[in-house]
Amino acid sequence: MTTALPRNVADTLALLSGAGYVADRSLATAVTLALRLERPLFLEGEAGVGKTEIAKVLAQTLGRRLIRLQCYEGLDVAAAVYEWNYARQMIEIRMAEANAGSKASVEEEIFSERFLIRRPLLQAMTPDAAGPPVLLIDELDRADEPFEAFLLETLSDWQVTIPEFGTVKAPAPPITIITSNRTREIHDALKRRCFYYWVDYPDIARELEILRIKAPEAPRRLSQEIVGFVHKLRGEELFKVPGVAETIDWAKALVTLDRIELDPDTINDTLGAVLKYQDDIARIRGATATQMLAQVRSELATART
Repeated sequence: MTTALPRNVADTLALLSGAGYVADRSLATAVTLALRLERPLFLEGEAGVGKTEIAKVLAQTLGRRLIRLQCYEGLDVAAAVYEWNYARQMIEIRMAEANAGSKASVEEEIFSERFLIRRPLLQAMTPDAAGPPVLLIDELDRADEPFEAFLLETLSDWQVTIPEFGTVKAPAPPITIITSNRTREIHDALKRRCFYYWVDYPDIARELEILRIKAPEAPRRLSQEIVGFVHKLRGEELFKVPGVAETIDWAKALVTLDRIELDPDTINDTLGAVLKYQDDIARIRGATATQMLAQVRSELATART
């Protein structure tokens, strides 16, 4: 069922929280402006902080189709926009030759709609009874710069010209979410066409609220120790700092092991749920983990007092 776009920031906060997404007011403001003014929303930040989840939540709550374009090195027009069904075209040509069909009619037929394979960007321009879909262009920083330049033109007019077919134009701009993990800088020209928002790691209170929603089976004391420990990890010189996704994974793993609080042995045994590089695990395991846990417990005791 299609839902109307939120009218203000309060509506957006309610929309996101209704789907279990804990957002602060500044993020809700950026989402509101992007929706009301029909501009792409460019979300940048570390991996695992909830950028991709925004698109999923919007599609779910607004009742729109989610179309995802996962970016990678070498991404081209054939994978992102369209390509022709060459196998079916060859069959059609052979059948026409057998029936002595004219060259002009065959050419017109094989470059018709039924031979066109619509990839994510072209799908997002296709009319939909539920309204413009949610288009997620995920991890744009992984794509090559030529594709970024092509996307720049697409975001301006929301139309694509296919030489053999004609111009396809979106009846209304899709709700577009672009994400980047900042492995490289995205050109300013593309950012200027979007509303920009840096998605940072949440503070302790907000991360606890996220755990309460995403891992409700975790005891409160365990959740507090997990969040406190993860925040300590984020202050260390690690190759890959854990995101919110890793916090949730760790909490669920510890609940599965029937833990009600952290202890040094459990931390050492389960660091692979929150850290993804062996050098990082080796750096934290042992005395460092024990010391960090002691600091977390001391801070929690002080806060209770």
